[in-house]
Amino acid sequence: MADVTDIFGGPWRLPTPVAIDDQIRQAMAAAGITPPPSIELDGKLHRWQTGSKGKAGYDKPGWYVFFADGIPAGMFGDWRMGIASTWRAEVGRPLTIEEEAAITRRQAEARTKRDALADQVAETVDIIWSQAGAASADHPYLVRKGVKAHGLRITGDGRLIAPMFNGDGRLSSVQYIDAEGAKLYHSGGVAKGSHWSVGVFEGADTIYIAEGFATAATIHEITGKPCVVSYSANNLVPVTEAIKGAYADAKVVIVADHDKGGTGQRYAEQAGAKHGAAVFVIPIPGMDANDYVQAGNDLISFLNPPVDQWLLQADEFASECVPIRWLVKGWVQQEALVMVHGPSGGGKTFAVLDWALHMAAGIEIWNNCKVKPGPVVYLAGEGHQGLRSRIAAWKQHHGVPRLEMWLSKAGCDLNTSEGRQKVIDHVGALPTPPLLIIVDTVHRFLDGDENSSVDVRTMIESCAALTQKFGCTVILVHHTGVSEEAQHRARGSSAWRGALEIEISVVPGDPGHMQLIQRKAKDAEIAAPVAAMLKTIAIDGWVDEDGDPVKSAVIVASDEPEQIKTRKPSKIEIHQKLFTQAWKAFGDRRDGLVFLSREGFKRHLEVIGFAPGSVKNYLAPASAGKPIHDLLLAGFIEVSGDGWAIIEPGWVAQINLQEAVT
Repeated sequence: MADVTDIFGGPWRLPTPVAIDDQIRQAMAAAGITPPPSIELDGKLHRWQTGSKGKAGYDKPGWYVFFADGIPAGMFGDWRMGIASTWRAEVGRPLTIEEEAAITRRQAEARTKRDALADQVAETVDIIWSQAGAASADHPYLVRKGVKAHGLRITGDGRLIAPMFNGDGRLSSVQYIDAEGAKLYHSGGVAKGSHWSVGVFEGADTIYIAEGFATAATIHEITGKPCVVSYSANNLVPVTEAIKGAYADAKVVIVADHDKGGTGQRYAEQAGAKHGAAVFVIPIPGMDANDYVQAGNDLISFLNPPVDQWLLQADEFASECVPIRWLVKGWVQQEALVMVHGPSGGGKTFAVLDWALHMAAGIEIWNNCKVKPGPVVYLAGEGHQGLRSRIAAWKQHHGVPRLEMWLSKAGCDLNTSEGRQKVIDHVGALPTPPLLIIVDTVHRFLDGDENSSVDVRTMIESCAALTQKFGCTVILVHHTGVSEEAQHRARGSSAWRGALEIEISVVPGDPGHMQLIQRKAKDAEIAAPVAAMLKTIAIDGWVDEDGDPVKSAVIVASDEPEQIKTRKPSKIEIHQKLFTQAWKAFGDRRDGLVFLSREGFKRHLEVIGFAPGSVKNYLAPASAGKPIHDLLLAGFIEVSGDGWAIIEPGWVAQINLQEAVT
């Protein structure tokens, strides 16, 4: 029989176990404990300094007990942090039942040794506490902190002693505080869940919780309410649980230190969320409540902010007339989020630009609707050349010499903090805050996926930030979906519609004609649809490189509203529209023909969300009912090289006209 052991790199072997010392250190680091310099597997309880330092030196809250016989195993932890973790070595193979039982016995033995030390420490600190004298208010630390002793005791060498009681009310450890404020726990004492209180709980409607003694004493002396000392930030969670369980009828308030690393705030918020306590973080970085008071601040006002009448009496609320304020009456509300959507090339930018230019020019009537004049910011993500000619044509048509309007040079990711701040900085530098900011189009300003409710919400939040900052309305210009049933709504997530005050569709009809249809008006009646059309304008003095006049268009009220078709478009019209959109995005002209390559059409279908299988069918000349097949059969396009050219005269003329006005 052939030897196959080397086919996969040789015979299978057990993985080489990581060295025992390294395994232990990795487990300690994963638990958040700094490992000791050396590790002994001798079955004895060892303690070491885990890095917490006071001016009086280091204490030794770290502990471990490891056994080397059989499969190495044991326990380790940190008394101050309340960590206790079992451990056994990884030996690269499954353990036998006997080995598992031996490890369980060893870990139980380690736990017994740890508990024996904790009991011994508890007895020791009980003796220290009972024999210590009462501290006086003239102790240097208390004088510097400006608080009373509140039952602290003092050692023979002049250090203050603060007791730490467990949930059963028994003394588990103590904290020593020297004249300079250096703090040291009695080594081996259990800190997790241990606490002390300043003040009396009986009859208290509010109980405060803070980290250090001086902070708790300050809060108690100023508020007259009891305050619990948790001794550390990571002890806030178990201490809050204990206080909430014992005093369910009292309001529990955590007053967190504002340390630079955010540790106090993080644990306070965790404790508040988990156990239903209120959380106040001292507002000045680097300060606790004692620092805050000593700096001359009003702690009472901070902890008891004035009630802002969040609940309003209904009769009083309804007694005052507060009418809706409009930028364009019935169509564009002030300080609102508005969306205007429509198909590509359907005229939505013309409609939005017409409102903006009326405001920026100070023309006070649009389609018999009152307009509020004021500055406008147009965030343009594309089509600057077309915008240039459209604005010039509009000014010429309306006889306007000057506009109070500014346009962005390019798009940005408005829903990111960097993009939002960029817009705020540039808009804030204008001489007058705008009444209206237009975002054209959403696609050019959104970082992410318009179908993602999360990404859409970040965009909505950014728009709300602009409204709050400048007191302006934001209009979002967006595309509709591709399918026929999606033509009346914005493309992407349904989260858009829920956030809008006003939603407007621009619905194209015959070439150059459209209807403005209001789909949503949150606070007002839906406005009647407006029929409009594009009027071609030759801009005075503008010529192209061949000397021909440059033309654009302006939107005007339609004298022929019947031209706005509501009939269902034919299949060939739908194919034409899709092919035209693809040509605008990825096509060009070859030998004077309007040409779209196969690759260009494929890329457009992928961009607008077609699945790979659908793309293949849409490109196949033999797929009846699909664009290429039907347009070839109708004689609207012909094969040309690696793509197709439009040959239907009316279609070509329509594209030429659209190019001329953009």
